Amino acid sequence: MLVKSRLTTALASGALFALVPSIVFADSRQAPTPDQRIDRLEKQVQQMQRQVFPKGRPADTAGFSDDPAATQSSVISLDQRLDALEKQMADLVRQSEENGNRLRSVEAGMGQLKNDEEQRIAALEQRIAEAASAPPVQATDGVTLPVAGPSKGKPTPVGKSPVKNAVEAGPSSIAGETVAATDPGEDAYTQGFHQWEAGQYDQAISTLRAFTAAYPRHKRVSYANNLIGRAMLDKGDARGAATALLSNYRSNPGGERAADSLYYLGQALMKLGQPGQACKAYAEMDAVYGAKIRPDLKKLEADGKAQAQCS
Repeated sequence: MLVKSRLTTALASGALFALVPSIVFADSRQAPTPDQRIDRLEKQVQQMQRQVFPKGRPADTAGFSDDPAATQSSVISLDQRLDALEKQMADLVRQSEENGNRLRSVEAGMGQLKNDEEQRIAALEQRIAEAASAPPVQATDGVTLPVAGPSKGKPTPVGKSPVKNAVEAGPSSIAGETVAATDPGEDAYTQGFHQWEAGQYDQAISTLRAFTAAYPRHKRVSYANNLIGRAMLDKGDARGAATALLSNYRSNPGGERAADSLYYLGQALMKLGQPGQACKAYAEMDAVYGAKIRPDLKKLEADGKAQAQCS
């Protein structure tokens, strides 16, 4: 009995040991988990990519074995080149706009210059036409002009001899030289002189004052101021004439008609009933100008001294 019991136990143990490997084998054949399956698929895909794309290019370049793979450095280089091209384009646009503005400024300046030249040419043509149509004015300083006869409609004013008129006109024309037609100041003074010569004293005074205001440094200023005083004296304003003549002498004692202003100042003082003051004006004339006094003016001064009974 005892032997039988031991044999039974041994058989049971052997059966148990024979069953254990089969259980272990059964456990090892269980289905893989999802994570394991995903890992296995990723490994298979990577293995396939290494076989199909040995250089590691992405799938969108498959089939173009000669094209280089796009890398980060190449992308950065392209971006830099694009930035440089955009900057150059911006500089070209800016320079084009600046050149356009300069060109417009040059065109505007050329147009203004052309207009100015046309105006100057038109003014010169007008002056030439006026000079060609105007009769020449001839005079000599201190010499009687040959007069064929009094002009019609403009008789010589009373008390004005041709000699005085020629002297007052000044040396605008000497030895047959005509007055320059291109000097507007000369034209303005000549207009005032002709008005005074025609007895239009108020118009002459206005014209001559406008001339001295517009041309304060003209060579005819001394003539004009002296003629203003004479026009006042001729129209009967002896006090205004004395003021104007004295002012012309004091403001410009070196002027060509300063000595004349002293003589006509004496004449104005005589009109005011002041012969003593007139003699002082003649004495001043002799002291300042002496031998420089023109012969015709010297003769007028001698007559004035005799009229004032200067000693």
